[in-house]
Amino acid sequence: MEQQIPLSHEASAGDTNMRITNSLPTEVVQCLENARFLHLATCHDNVPHVSLMNYTYLPSSPYGNNLPEIVMTTNPASKKMNNLAANPNVSLLVHDWVSHRPTTTSQSRRLSNGHSPARADPPSSLAALLFNLNTSAVSSISATINGSARLVERGSEEEKYYQNIHLANNTFDSAAGPAEESTAREDDERARLHDARVIVVGIKDVRIADWKGAVRDWVISGEGEENRGQVNGI
Repeated sequence: MEQQIPLSHEASAGDTNMRITNSLPTEVVQCLENARFLHLATCHDNVPHVSLMNYTYLPSSPYGNNLPEIVMTTNPASKKMNNLAANPNVSLLVHDWVSHRPTTTSQSRRLSNGHSPARADPPSSLAALLFNLNTSAVSSISATINGSARLVERGSEEEKYYQNIHLANNTFDSAAGPAEESTAREDDERARLHDARVIVVGIKDVRIADWKGAVRDWVISGEGEENRGQVNGI
């Protein structure tokens, strides 16, 4: 059974427990395939900036040296675009926890003492179900992914390749409405992508954390880099 490292200064700041792989761990891949959004952190002049992003995960591509990539798009005038032009180093956060905040003990006390609760409605059975999912194997990790971002050349075949894949991955079927409405939405998205810049993040390393605070670190190595010394020499 794989060792779970409790969160400590050594585990958090060091790399003594780092593992080496040519592909992402299975649980990270599942998280990336199931999550709707991720958080993109960029930085310029020591000023951080975080954005909520649609994305596409690719285990490999013809342009990525057979290593995993994350594809996103952004408005050319966006703050993240300016940050990436100055500093390509990025950090991504993706998780499969359900983002529903349960009632706190202080809220429960206020309610029992007759004071107005911070939240008007009592927790529903659905909220309890979602909270329980976060403590089960169904939904249990977050992954911090570090990498280097590049802006794909405008008008290139590479840009068309990533645009088409990203569009297909982020065009969702609607349970309601005629087929022509779905086609119109796809056309709108295609027009928006035409004006956007494509960002591709080459993944360097990933940290997996579970809800109990256990962490695991992985370095994504190129083919043939099988020992620790070679990875540290990157």
